[in-house]
Parts: sequence; C-alpha cells; structure tokens
Amino acid sequence: VSTQSTWETDGLGCDCVVKAVILCSRPSLLSRTLHLRKMPKPFSVRVLTVESELEFAIQATTTVQQLFEQVARTLSLREVWYFGLQFVDSKNLLAWARIHKKIVAEDFAKDAPFEFRFAVRYYPEDAAEELIWDVTIRLFYLQIRDAILREEIYCPAETAVLLASFAVQAKYGDFRPEIHRPGFLANDTMLPKRIMEQYRLTRAQWEERITEWHKDRATLTREMAMLEYIKIAEELDMYGVTYFDILNKKETRLYLGVNSEGLNVYEHDNRLTPRASFPWNEIRDVHYSSQTFTISPMDRKSKDFIFYSEHLRANKRILELCMGNHELFIRRRNPETLDIQQMRQQARDERMHRKKEHQFLVRERTARMESDKKRAELEARVRKLDDDARAAMAALTVSEKQARQLEEQVRQAHLETAAIEELWRKANDARVEAEEAARRYHEAHTATADEKGALLQATRDAERRAKEMQAAFKRKEMETHRLAGQRVAAREQRQKDSSALVAATTAAREVQHIELPAGPDASVLDAEDDDAAVQQYRTAVNEEMLENVRKHVENERLALSSKNAQIKQQLEALAAMLDQERDQAKMGELDRQHAENVAAGRDKFKTLRAIKAGNTKSRVAAFEDL
Repeated sequence: VSTQSTWETDGLGCDCVVKAVILCSRPSLLSRTLHLRKMPKPFSVRVLTVESELEFAIQATTTVQQLFEQVARTLSLREVWYFGLQFVDSKNLLAWARIHKKIVAEDFAKDAPFEFRFAVRYYPEDAAEELIWDVTIRLFYLQIRDAILREEIYCPAETAVLLASFAVQAKYGDFRPEIHRPGFLANDTMLPKRIMEQYRLTRAQWEERITEWHKDRATLTREMAMLEYIKIAEELDMYGVTYFDILNKKETRLYLGVNSEGLNVYEHDNRLTPRASFPWNEIRDVHYSSQTFTISPMDRKSKDFIFYSEHLRANKRILELCMGNHELFIRRRNPETLDIQQMRQQARDERMHRKKEHQFLVRERTARMESDKKRAELEARVRKLDDDARAAMAALTVSEKQARQLEEQVRQAHLETAAIEELWRKANDARVEAEEAARRYHEAHTATADEKGALLQATRDAERRAKEMQAAFKRKEMETHRLAGQRVAAREQRQKDSSALVAATTAAREVQHIELPAGPDASVLDAEDDDAAVQQYRTAVNEEMLENVRKHVENERLALSSKNAQIKQQLEALAAMLDQERDQAKMGELDRQHAENVAAGRDKFKTLRAIKAGNTKSRVAAFEDL
C-alpha cells in the first residue's frame, strides 16, 4: 500500500484538510487500518468588531499577524495600519495584542476565552484627507459614535444634537415625511445618557430638534454623512486621545495624552484642557527603564522630558503607542507610495461616481415629488370645482323653488288685492248711501230720535268699515310691491346661479384636460438597486464629470465655507436655548470645565496653539512645575 497525504491550511494554520490517495496492489489490503499523522486540535477565537462578531478556528502556532490579516480580509479592509486587536489581560486591563506573537502567548487571564476586539488604535490628523475607503470611514464612524454615546469622549449637548442629525442621515438616508414620522427614532440611542438627564426636555422634544437638522442633510450620501460626523468629532477635546496616569518629579498626579500629533499633559482633574504639549516633530527619542519614561527632544539644549508610571506594563503600552503614532506622523509628511496613490485615486473615482448617482437619484426623486405635488394640486382643484358646481346646482334649485313660491305669493296677493278693491268699492257705496240718507234726514226733519240714532250709527259703521278696507288695501298694495321686488331678485339670483354652474362645469372640464408634467421613469428611480441602470448612467455622465471637476471642487469649497458658518450659527442658537432648559445641579466636572472654556473663548485648537508657544525647554520646565 502506498499512501500520499496532503495537508492544507488557510494561512492561519486552521481548518486543516486531509486528502489521502490510496494505491492498492491487492484488494485484501483495503481492510488494513491506515495510521495517518494526527494534527493538533484547533481551538476557537472570537473577534468582535463595532458591527459584527467573527469566530475563527486556529492552531496553537497561529500568530496575531495571521489572525489580524484574516479579519481584515473578512471585512474587505485595506487601510489596516489604523487598527489593532485589543483584549483584556490577566490584570483586567485593556491591552493591544503584539502583532508578531502567537495568540496563545498573549497575557490572557487563566481559563478566559480567547476574545479580541478589532478596533481603531491610531487616529489620523485629518480624517477627510487621510481615510481612503468607505469601509474604513464606516469603522471609524461607528467606533467614534459609540465612544461618544458611552461618554468616553466628552461632547456638549448642542454638538451631540448636530452629530445625531448626521447619524440619522447615515442610518435612514434623506428625510421623507411620509416615512420618518414623529417617533421613528424611539428605538435609537442618539444622545449620551448624561445629556438626556441634564436637560428638562422629553425624548420627543430631542427628536424634534434632531429631525429639524436631519432635514438639512438631504444632499449627503450615507458615506458622506459618516465622514461629516467624524470631521465634527475631530473638534472635540478628547477625540483620538489615549490617557495614561503618570507622575512628574514633584510626584504630582497627571495624565499623559497620546494622540496623532504628539504628547499632551493634563492635570489629573481636567482631561479637556492640556497644560503642556510636545509635537512629534520635536521628539527625537522615547524609551523607558523600569517605571521611568524618558522623552528626548530634538533641541539638544533642552533637558529630557521625564515622567513616571506606577506599572511597568503601562510604560510598554505608552512606548508602543508612541512608536505607532510617530511612524504614521512621519509617513504623512513623506510622498505617498504608488500603492496608496492608486488606492486613493480608485476610491476617489468610486466616491465621485456614487455622489453623481446620488445626485441624479435625488433630482429624479425631487422631480417625481414635484410632479406628484402638481398632480395632487390639480386633483384638489378639480374636486373644489366639482364641489362648487354641486353647490351652484343646489343654489340654483333653491332659487328656482323660491322664485316659484314668490310668483305664487304674488298671484295670491293680486287676488286678495282685487277682493279688497271690491270690498272697498262696496264700502264706498255704503258710505255714499249713508251720506245720502243723512242728507235726506236733514231735509225731512221728520225723523224720530231712535231713527236718528240708528241712522247716525249706520253712518259711523260705514265710515269705519271704509277706513279699515282702505288700510287693508294699502297693506296689500305694499305686500304686492315687496313680493314683486323679491320675485325680480330671485330671477336675478337664478340667472347668477345658472352662470356659476356653467362656469364651474366648464372649468372642471378644462382642468381634467390639462396635461400633467411627465414624472420620472420608475425604472430610473429604482436605479440604486439596478446595476444595469447604474452602469448606463455611469457611462452617460463620465464625460460631464471630467469637464466639470474643477468647477465642482470650487463650488464645494464655497459651499463648505457657507455651510460651516451656518452650522456655527445654528450651534450658538441651540446652545443658548438649551442653557435655559439645563438643570445646573446635574452638571458634572467636565460640563463645568467645558463651560469655563467656552466663557473664556477657548477651544481645542486655540488651547493647543497657546501651549505650543515657546521652545521645548520652557515647556519641559512648565511640565516639571505642575
């Protein structure tokens, strides 16, 4: 029997596969047991990122470098120099895994699982200029956002609201009132708990303020919103700073802050405002011996900058962090390698294409919204005209009914007037007869007293009836004139209602025949999910992009300047409003220190410029005097 075995690994020394090819000279030999080489049993390692949890099966010989590369491949990450693997050591302290050591050799606690956190270790000086790929921007954004929400980075309330608006844009996209209704952020943590407790505002009121600023982010893609978030976070005092407890020669407890630009020294009760700063370009050498850490400046006339730490492993971590930040500091000031230039150009082209696509889709969506709005307005106008036509028809019906009633009343009034005229004529005849009888009485002088009384009473009754009939006649005559006037008015109103009905029906027919503006093609609106449409659009705009790139850059610069001024005004207005709702009793030490800096007109960059003034020797002396 001849046995050929092949052992394959995935570069991590994990998931070994055995392939055995058996060549038999006799079939009876197939029953024999094959004793193959036994491989070491793999074990599991868990790696947590800001957005996922990864698990790998590795061998005892696997190094941190191999695991790191596997994680980077899994995340499609190429800018690996900013990141590292972090774990909790046997002293329950956060430590960074050393890249060339074996995983099993790291200082894990006894019986603790092999668990790492893939995180940002080194921060750029200018994220907008240095970060290349969107995946890198996303990882930075998520870690910085979580650090702000966990209050590892101090952020004032007005800036937190501004950052939250960019976070909402990055998660939900452009604001759309039909989708983003009140309460759509109910399940999201957008502000640090400290801010929610310090101000007398409800969650709905905070959401209202965030939403108002979210509406202004409609021109940003999700990646652009993440980058804007990082750019604003860069202005926070604690951004990108890793703090270590140290002592100076006077044994004063201080903080050493290590960041991308150099070393800062803080008082132990104030991590916002540094008291001394040493840029990397002024530092010649860093080394430690036991618990003493020495920094040698470029200025050889200046004495060394010496401080002390309570733990040896703290000095090791300070040295590793200083070496990594200093290496990146030097790399930024050297010409970029060809590989980095190609990466940057490729990322820039892809980002420009996506931005153009986003702008195209925004224009199409806006055109559709305007078309829908015009259509809705015209439909509302048609409905209003239909309602007006129905109202005019109802008014015309009422007017015709009233006219018929008035004509009937006029006819009745004419009949009553004729009857009253007849009665008035009869009363007048009776009066004439009474007057004739009275005349005869005076002529005869022969009537008795009773006859005279009866005759006188008959005369009076006749006169009274005549007066009543005359008054009734006048009233009926006035009523007849009034009814005649109402009949004329009713006829005029009926004519007006008829004209209104004709106008309303004519207008409705005209509106129904208006040709609405053509909306965008639905297939174009769905181009974001349609690769063929996106490819077609890319080909169409390619020449236009090349022709307008310079103009585009200049317009972006002017727009950015205007936007920054507008954001500054919005922040000042919001800060003034929030000050009125703040519970002063719940302010922490960092809140008071920030308020003092604002009142004194200090910010992060002004403070750094002030403490960097003078030579290295004077700053070392200032440190030792703390």
